[in-house]
Amino acid sequence: MRSLLRLKPYLLRYKKTLLFGLLTVIGSNAFTVAQPLFLGKAVDELKHGIESHTYISNDILKWAVLIVGFSFVASIFTYLTRQTIIVVSRHIEYDLRNDLLSHLQKLSYSYFQNKPTGDLMAHATNDISSVRNVVGPGIMYPSDTITTLTFVLIMMFTRDWQLTLLALIPMPFVSFAVYRLGKFINKIFTERQEQFSLLTTRAQETLSGVRVIRAYVRETYEEERFRKLSWEYLKINLVLAKVQSIMWPLMFVLVAFSLIITIYFGGLKVIDGRMTIGTLTAFTTYLGMLIWPMIAFGWVTNLVQQGAASMGRLASIMDTEPEIQDTERTDRSIEKIQGTIEFRNVSFTHKNAVQPTLKNINLKIESGMTVAVVGYTGTGKSTLVNLIPRLYDITGGELFIDGIDIRKIPLEVLRSNIGFVPQETFLFSETIAENIRYGVDNHNEEDMIKAAEISQIAKEMLEFPKQYETMIGERGITLSGGQKQRSSIARAIMRNPKILILDDALSAVDTYTEERILHHLHEFMKGRTSIIISHRISTVKDADLIVVLQNGEIVERGTHDELVAFNGIYSDLHQKQLLEQELETM
Repeated sequence: MRSLLRLKPYLLRYKKTLLFGLLTVIGSNAFTVAQPLFLGKAVDELKHGIESHTYISNDILKWAVLIVGFSFVASIFTYLTRQTIIVVSRHIEYDLRNDLLSHLQKLSYSYFQNKPTGDLMAHATNDISSVRNVVGPGIMYPSDTITTLTFVLIMMFTRDWQLTLLALIPMPFVSFAVYRLGKFINKIFTERQEQFSLLTTRAQETLSGVRVIRAYVRETYEEERFRKLSWEYLKINLVLAKVQSIMWPLMFVLVAFSLIITIYFGGLKVIDGRMTIGTLTAFTTYLGMLIWPMIAFGWVTNLVQQGAASMGRLASIMDTEPEIQDTERTDRSIEKIQGTIEFRNVSFTHKNAVQPTLKNINLKIESGMTVAVVGYTGTGKSTLVNLIPRLYDITGGELFIDGIDIRKIPLEVLRSNIGFVPQETFLFSETIAENIRYGVDNHNEEDMIKAAEISQIAKEMLEFPKQYETMIGERGITLSGGQKQRSSIARAIMRNPKILILDDALSAVDTYTEERILHHLHEFMKGRTSIIISHRISTVKDADLIVVLQNGEIVERGTHDELVAFNGIYSDLHQKQLLEQELETM
C-alpha cells in the first residue's frame, strides 16, 4: 500500500479540482439522504389519510415534489462528481504514462538489454490502467461511501439509536471479510500482472519474428508456447474471479442480516406504538442506502489492492536510476564540440561479464580525421564506438573529447553532435522523409534530398509511389536491407554532425553502391571526425588511420599500405577478401 503514496505529487497537481469534486460528493449525498425522511413523512400522511378517509392530501404532494426535486439536484451533483474526479484520474493516467516513457528513455542501454519489451508494454498498459482506477473510482467511491455512511448513520441514530446499533451488528464482519480477502486479492493480482507481462513478451517476440517462424515452419510450436502461457494467465484470472465472486454475495448476505434485524425489531416498535410506520419506512430505506457503500467498500478495496500491486511494479522502474546521466561534474557551459577524441588506457567490462570487452585502449583521433576499426567478429569494435556517445560508460581509464573528460560534457550536447549509424538498423513506422529528418528539428527539403543523394538512396525514392512520403511499415519492413542502411546513413548525415560513426553500415550494400557512397561521404566528411567499422577492406582502405582489434585490444595500427606490409591480421583479412573476389569473378 505504501507504493500508492507515490501518487501524491500527481494528486497535488489537481488538488483544486479534486476538492471541488469532494464538495460535490457531499452535496449529492446531502440531497440524497434527505429523501427517505420525506418518504417517511409521506407514508405517515398516507396512513393518516387512509384512516381519515381523505387518502391524498396536499402534504403528500408536497413531500412527493420535494423527493423529486432533491433527486434532481442530487443527480446534478453526481454528474459534477464524475466530471471532476473521474476526469482528473484520466489526466493523472496521461501524466503517469508520459512520465514512465520519459524515465524509460533516460535509462541506460544496458537496462533494455535485460528487460523484455513485452514486460515494459504491460507496465504501460495494464499497470497504469489499474493505477488510474485507484485515483478515479478509488477516490470517488470511498469519499461517497464515507459521506453516505456518515449522513445515513446520523439520520438513523437521531431516529432510533437502539435500533441503529442492532442493525449495525453484522457490519464488523463485513470489514473483517474485506480485509482478509483484500490481502489475497493483492497477491493474486500481482501474479496475474507478472503472467500478463510474460504473455505480452511472447506475443511481441512472435509477431516481430514472424518471418523466422515461417521460414523454420514453427507456427505450431509457437502456438503451443503461447497457449501454455495463455492458459496460466486464464487460471490466475479464474482464481481472482472466484475470490471476487465470494466477496459480493458475502456483502449482500451480511447486509441482509441487518435488514432482517431492522424489520423484526422495528416492526415490534411499530406494533407497540413506539415508532410510526413512516419512521420505520425511512429507517429501512436508510439501511438500504448502506448496501451500496458496503459493496463499494469491498469493490474499492479490490481496486486499491490491484492498484497498489501495479504501482509497486511501476515504482520499481521509476526508482531505477539511469547509469548514464548528467551529474554535478557536468559542465553546463559546454555548448559544442569540435571532434578530437582520445582514449587513454580505456577498459570496459559488461555487467555480469567475467572478462573485459575492451582493455588498454590508447587512441587519439584528431578533429577531421577518418579512422577505421577492423577485426574479427566479437573483438569489441561496436563496444568501442558505443563509448563515444556514452551508450556505455567506460569502467577504467579516461576518455576525452576536445581535451575534456567526456563525463563533463552535457549528454544532450555530446549526442546532438554525433551522427551514429548502429550495426542494427532501425527505422520507425513513418514515411521515409520522417525517418531521414528524425534527428533534426529545423530542416528543409534541400538538406534532406542532399543527405539522400550522399547515401545513394535518392534515386530509388523517386521510384516509390509517394516518393519520400511513402510509408515504410514497422521497422522499415517494406525496404530491403541495403535501403534501410542507406536511409539510416542519410539520417546521420542530415544532422550535420561533428562526429560521424558508421558501425558496419554498408554490410548490406553491394560493392558498386558502396564505392559511390564512400566517394560522396569523402566530401561530406571533410572537417569532421569520422569512425568507420567494417569487415570489408574496400570500405576502410582510404582511412587516415586503421586500427585492428583483437581480444579487446588494439594490436595493429597504421594506413592501409603499412598494415598490408606488416603482414598481420589486417593483411590476412585483405588477402582472404582478394581471394573471395577472384573466386566470384571466376
